[in-house]
Amino acid sequence: MTTSRSIRIAYTGGGSGGHIYPLLAVADQISSLAPKLQTHVSYYYFGKPDRYAQEFIKRNITIKKVMSVKLRRYFSISNIIDAIKFPFACIQAFISMLLVMPDVLFSKGGTGALPVVLAAWILHVPIFIHESDSVPGLTNSLSYRLASRAGVAFTETLDYFTGDNAAVVGNPLRGFLLEPSDITQEQAKKIWGFDPQTPLILVLGGSQGAQSINEFMLDNIEQLVESYQVLHQTGAANFNAFKEELAIASKNLIEPQKKRYKIIDFFQENIKDALIAADVVVSRAGSGSLFEIAHFQKRSIIIPLRESGNDHQAHNAYAYQKEEGGVVIEEENLKPSLFFMELEKILHQPQRPHEDGKGNFSQSSAAQVIAQEIIRMVS
Repeated sequence: MTTSRSIRIAYTGGGSGGHIYPLLAVADQISSLAPKLQTHVSYYYFGKPDRYAQEFIKRNITIKKVMSVKLRRYFSISNIIDAIKFPFACIQAFISMLLVMPDVLFSKGGTGALPVVLAAWILHVPIFIHESDSVPGLTNSLSYRLASRAGVAFTETLDYFTGDNAAVVGNPLRGFLLEPSDITQEQAKKIWGFDPQTPLILVLGGSQGAQSINEFMLDNIEQLVESYQVLHQTGAANFNAFKEELAIASKNLIEPQKKRYKIIDFFQENIKDALIAADVVVSRAGSGSLFEIAHFQKRSIIIPLRESGNDHQAHNAYAYQKEEGGVVIEEENLKPSLFFMELEKILHQPQRPHEDGKGNFSQSSAAQVIAQEIIRMVS
């Protein structure tokens, strides 16, 4: 195959897996479409990838480091530090982008993305942004004014992104989650060492864990293992401390009960088997987790993180509940009586909303749709 030209595609966005994983999902889709272009395609990531660096390297995406600058809607002493860093990040981003001169920039927003978006705009590089949350973050709110196109995960976000250049596309899911699986729920439970017949609760606190959910589970471990099994992602930073506390909290349990509670620091691709195995998912309201739960059509209890700023997780949770019927328990209402009442109610429902396949909340083709639009912008 002869190539007639060379194009460059740039990516930016970061701060958490909620930004990085959808970005990588789109990058994978673009890579799969690239051979059809009869064009040599180069890929670049502008930002500070931190622990995700290897994910870019193995995809042959060249990393152009730009210092991390976080924009906040609330008061923090860190705002002063980041305000000082911001001009230097902009200069760094501009120089790096000038040397590369990409044909298009895909931005997921989040930490460090705005200086890169500004550099692209100054250099007349077309910009596609994607917003995962129902209420856009500050970076994407500002970036939208400079963008050629915008994709959003929630319909509610269109109230903030007015105009004809924004569309609901869903939230890009990692490719391995979309691949068909012939593993049954019972088989998936056995993979994790659980009894196939006992209800399994999967606890997700996001990529960094959730301290209040961790504490709640520990406080109620005896009631949990009496009737259920638990597979709990604690977050890497919390894992060792939680493991020690779990040993203390479960000291009065008999051995079969102890085996009903398993912990993991952070799911990698094994998240797929965990989601297949689960009867109920207890989760924060990060967009990535919600769309993954929806894709696997799992019943859920959503406990949004209370935040300063735009409180996006609460907005996500109720937008999700409207579409998917999950139970939302605010953190201040997370009491054993309410939690176990809702859990029993969910487990005895004959069918989850949209379990018949009529629901389209997850929009599993989101990464492909965005990739096609980015390719079209380049062409």
